Amino acid sequence: METLIFDCDGVLVDSEAIAEKTLIQRLGEWLPDIQPDSALRQALGMTTAAILAQIERGSIHTLPIDALERIDTDIEARLARELLAIEGVAEVVARLDMPLAIVSNSRRQRVVASLKATGLDAWLGSVPLFTADQAERPKPDPAVYLLAARSMGCDPAECLVIEDSVSGVKAAHAAGMTVIGFTGASHIEAGHEQRLLEAGAWQIMNDMQGLEALIAHWRDRRGRNLA
Repeated sequence: METLIFDCDGVLVDSEAIAEKTLIQRLGEWLPDIQPDSALRQALGMTTAAILAQIERGSIHTLPIDALERIDTDIEARLARELLAIEGVAEVVARLDMPLAIVSNSRRQRVVASLKATGLDAWLGSVPLFTADQAERPKPDPAVYLLAARSMGCDPAECLVIEDSVSGVKAAHAAGMTVIGFTGASHIEAGHEQRLLEAGAWQIMNDMQGLEALIAHWRDRRGRNLA
């Protein structure tokens, strides 16, 4: 069963820039000896807990015990006020004629809230959702993608994934899925396309309007390989 899987942050919703600003502000207060903006660029797509652990290791200071809870609360408050859907994604999703799913490194609560805040729940509120809190290990480990495939009863080779981060591309690629690297969100920097290709992306897409053509290309390629 051919299935299209979306990451959420940076693919369905333009949330990464909001989360990054919040993290930079908090980490600047708590770990004044680090440069949080450069450190965060290396951690794009990881869980918030993994980001905090990685950055704390480079500091002589320690984070507050409740750092994760406070940052998640701050981020989700800003998302509720400021979040927008990725341009064109609602229109494209409404036209798609294949099973869909969402696989995210964010906690389920945040994904559900993000879909509701942007109105995307009208199209995606009932699709299967798999989040990092359901898997033993988050992306870049493939566990959450393999869980999604098992739960939906499809072979990983039948899954086409859209990811914006290196860790997400690595996770889906390691699961045996084909990955489109998406570079249309506001947080994407120059050179990111090449990093996604090196991580295992099959194609790069910088605008959601190109998705249907890439799906057709993928299906044609699969048909030739299966013949």
